[in-house]
Amino acid sequence: MKLKKLVSLSLTMVMSIGLLAGCSSNKKEDVSSKVVKVGMITDVGGVHDESFNQSSWEGLEAIEKELGKDKVNVKYLESTQDADYTPNIEEFVDQEMDLIIGVGYKLEKAIAEAAKNYPEQQFAIIDFAYEKQPENVTSLLFEDNASAYLTGLIAGKMTETNKVSFIGGQKGVVISKFENGFKAGVKDSNPDAEVLVQYANSFSDQALGKSIATSMIKKGVDIVFPAAGAVGTGAIEAVKENGKMAIGVDRDQNSLAPEHVITSAMKNIDIAVGNLVKSFVDGSYKSGEVIVGTLATGGVGIAPTSDKNVPAEILEYVEKQSKEVIDGKIKVPATDEEFKTFGK
Repeated sequence: MKLKKLVSLSLTMVMSIGLLAGCSSNKKEDVSSKVVKVGMITDVGGVHDESFNQSSWEGLEAIEKELGKDKVNVKYLESTQDADYTPNIEEFVDQEMDLIIGVGYKLEKAIAEAAKNYPEQQFAIIDFAYEKQPENVTSLLFEDNASAYLTGLIAGKMTETNKVSFIGGQKGVVISKFENGFKAGVKDSNPDAEVLVQYANSFSDQALGKSIATSMIKKGVDIVFPAAGAVGTGAIEAVKENGKMAIGVDRDQNSLAPEHVITSAMKNIDIAVGNLVKSFVDGSYKSGEVIVGTLATGGVGIAPTSDKNVPAEILEYVEKQSKEVIDGKIKVPATDEEFKTFGK
């Protein structure tokens, strides 16, 4: 399927077209003989969340293996509560990490404060950009609403009950993009379908995710799309036990339930993080950038395993719609307000 190209393209182009915010400063020190130390701090989902924390860490592990430990050393610290973010940052500062990466928008305040306190330290944050971007912070953003839109198209076409659902972790800019993109896709492909929405107010409570999904299934939902970290893995477990369908998020989650996870809304965080570290190693790194992974550049898309459970004619339809998005003919909503006027 040509559609696979949407998820396999490298983000190398994205690195060159990142949106500049504020003043950027080049990192041009001689790094030829220097071992670059990179520290990653998870949000409360943890490094084995089967989602974006795990994808970020896998990207760091891959780049360390590719370049060798004589060039890059990577480490991570897990956060079990929001109060852990600042102490974890302080620990990596004390360890003299060259680059400290915060995974998730929940770290935005801790990263901003640390960037102010340590102006010579380089930071990066995933899924958040600042109104006034600090010169020593790089932001990695993703067009999540576009990937969610594609999975919504699939859900709308494949539902047999005309009831599908979205489970969010906590309401915020990033999760709203997933919610509204998904609802727009369902609306475009099946106007008769209903989308049930519920937020767990957690990214870590797997049992809660299972409970929410089970309740939705009892109401007639046959496809569940969770964007909620470990809460989402619980939801997928409920789908598996009840013989329904699920949509994964951030990484290809088909392995969690191969017969039930029909597709995943992918964002190639592993590639983006790897490219960021690679630029740090070769001296081409620029701080203060906002780098956006889009559908057009392969930064987001649907999982390559989609063709295992999604009929070919539906994938062809999704490919056609994705081209409309790339060409700007379809404006996928990212916010609640944008969704209210979608299609009007």
